[in-house]
Amino acid sequence: MTATERALRLVTVAAQAASDKLAEHIVAFDVSEQLVITDAFVLCSAPNDRQVKAIVEEIEDKLREAGAGPLRREGERDGRWVLMDYGDVVVHVQHEEDRVYYSLERVWRDCPTIDLPQSVTSGQGARQAGEGPPTA
Repeated sequence: MTATERALRLVTVAAQAASDKLAEHIVAFDVSEQLVITDAFVLCSAPNDRQVKAIVEEIEDKLREAGAGPLRREGERDGRWVLMDYGDVVVHVQHEEDRVYYSLERVWRDCPTIDLPQSVTSGQGARQAGEGPPTA
């Protein structure tokens, strides 16, 4: 079984929203073969608590516009690692220190990654390709 079309659409919306708020290291995994509770994970990070919160708010706004409401949300008060559960998709927005420490990519490395559109650029937000300095 692979992630549903709805899950893939929500992954794209969440990843684009994170990118628009300059989230870094945006990746998505199809976890449908490993978990029965969700189809996909979106992971992203930010260098400070304030930006984590801004990314979370943008993701929630864009997913709400797409017709998805969160089933639950955890970690918002601390602003270090916010988990947003949308049923088909779970979004993790982490402070970059926590991202390195917990290394969720290692946990889910056996799961296929989900290709994200070119408009989703880690750390470049909504800027057009070719503008500004290149990223590594």
